[in-house]
Amino acid sequence: MNPVTKKITLKGRWESPIAGYLFISPWLVGLLLLTMWPMLQSIYYSFTKYTLLESPEWIGLRNYERIFGDDEIFRQSLKITILFVVLSVPIKLFSALMVAMLLNRKVKGISFYRTVIYLPSLIGSSIAVAILWQNMFSKTGFLNKLLGVFGMEGISWISNPHTALGTLIVLVAWQFGSSMVIFLAGLKQISPDLYEAASVDGATKLRQFYTITLPMLSPVLLFNLVLQTIGSFQMFTQAFIITKGGPINSTYMYALYLYDRAFSRYEMGYASALAWILLIVIGLATALIFASSRYWVFYETEGGKK
Repeated sequence: MNPVTKKITLKGRWESPIAGYLFISPWLVGLLLLTMWPMLQSIYYSFTKYTLLESPEWIGLRNYERIFGDDEIFRQSLKITILFVVLSVPIKLFSALMVAMLLNRKVKGISFYRTVIYLPSLIGSSIAVAILWQNMFSKTGFLNKLLGVFGMEGISWISNPHTALGTLIVLVAWQFGSSMVIFLAGLKQISPDLYEAASVDGATKLRQFYTITLPMLSPVLLFNLVLQTIGSFQMFTQAFIITKGGPINSTYMYALYLYDRAFSRYEMGYASALAWILLIVIGLATALIFASSRYWVFYETEGGKK
């Protein structure tokens, strides 16, 4: 075979997109059948009265009118969810960053410590841990027994409307492992020369943290902030298992309300409308974070803040 012809044949074979599409075809099929098609169905059902037991009946914007006009529980659950996000995300990221800085030190056996600290995040969202957490914060739970050692009388933390949401926030903050690993990877990318130069100039550890660590870690912080914000808006399992939305709806998360409408009352059309509203709320929150990032995220390639 002529070398030129051989080269053209090989080039044509390797640059053909068919092989690439074949390799990603399982993912494409999953995307179309398990993601895109249910999404299209959901947006259609949001404009219908659909109870799973009867055929969908087109009612236009009536579901959305009921949600924004008459549904007090919708407003309450959205308010509680936003409060949960505002409180839990900063606490979780702060805990993750502090632990990541401790684990970034050169200490003997540091790999073992990193593994042990990350383990709770592997099981933190499981039903078993949620039940354990429920028992820990009950009237006769471990926390109250610990307080009893110091002569303090405890309360039923998950049955008190003033503290029930706090128990969920503490549980979510305890699951900081994934954010911690990402922060740790970001810390390792910061050059030690920057800290050495700052020390020579007389900068304290706190000063170095604010002027070196945070600016250099800000892109990683942005990534974690977006990821945790989206996840917190969809919080469901812990509230469903531990408090079931109570007491007095003080932990009635938006996702829990959506679930109740869909699978307890069988109002699938109404629940679909709630789901799309949640999507818009998450999109707006994410857009707000990205819009604000221009004022506090530092990129070396751009020479700093805009």
